[in-house]
Amino acid sequence: MRIFSTLLLLSGLFLTSAYAQDVAGSRDHPVISRYPGSVIRWYTVDNHREYRVLTGPVTGYRQVEKGIDTEGRVTRIYYTLDNSPRSDNEIWKNYRDALAAAGFDILAEGYEPAGSRSAGVGSRKWREVQNLSNPWNDTSGAVNEMTRGSATSGGSGAVVARKVRAGGTAYVVVSVYRFQENRISTLVDVVEVQQAETGLVVVNAEAIGAGIQENGRVVLDGILFDFDKATIKPESKAALDQIAIYLKAHLDKRFYVVGHTDSKGSFAYNQKLSAARAGAVVEALIKSSGIPPNRLEAHGIASLAPVFANASEGGRDKNRRVELVEQ
Repeated sequence: MRIFSTLLLLSGLFLTSAYAQDVAGSRDHPVISRYPGSVIRWYTVDNHREYRVLTGPVTGYRQVEKGIDTEGRVTRIYYTLDNSPRSDNEIWKNYRDALAAAGFDILAEGYEPAGSRSAGVGSRKWREVQNLSNPWNDTSGAVNEMTRGSATSGGSGAVVARKVRAGGTAYVVVSVYRFQENRISTLVDVVEVQQAETGLVVVNAEAIGAGIQENGRVVLDGILFDFDKATIKPESKAALDQIAIYLKAHLDKRFYVVGHTDSKGSFAYNQKLSAARAGAVVEALIKSSGIPPNRLEAHGIASLAPVFANASEGGRDKNRRVELVEQ
């Protein structure tokens, strides 16, 4: 089977402009392009709305238990590909492979062959719940093909993916369905989660434990410093209290407290600042919460381990952080 993954790009570098046959005012989303030859028949953008990302199979009557409730800017694009020799399975695989190649985490995927009546991800039953959870309010009726059948309906599949970016998390949900013999329908939903204001998110003991268990480290959100200094701001107390709760509940563990900076300024200066900030967190936990000094060891590594590119302010903001790392 020939795969056209190289034609299905996810960086806005190809096929991002409208086609002459597309519905007026529509275009591909910059995050993900269309399958070549597809036409946009329905298109909508909500600057802010709630959206439930389904990540599991249908488990009851019109019910999917596994899912992520989120909100943000939601773009929904309905494509049709008519009279194509390509199979619905091939198109579904193209989207799945392109998302994975672009660094998205695949949260759920599934394909249902023609004639199957499963309740798995991507099945007709799953798409019905997808619509009920996130109504598409299509007055033209075009996108209703995603939940209807025809005498020549074929297979269907879906892929659910997520990517954490400097500007916020993006979810992509792609449903592919052969509505009839000569038409393959694709609904692409892109949810761009709006970035929270810096400092409003505070770690809690449960989240710290989950991060340590899964990754061996966790970013200590909610710890704020004076500009270009290692002085902890008073509003960091809530985060420090949660860190102490976790440490006191896991007396058998020891940790590194690691300071990070962005790449602005000299490495020597940033290394000194990152070490001082890590040391300030250790000192605060020892003095205010009674954590034994031998359980915490401070280190600063400046800009050696960025989580995003330092080219944008959003990336630099994410790179300025303090992490708790299990020894």
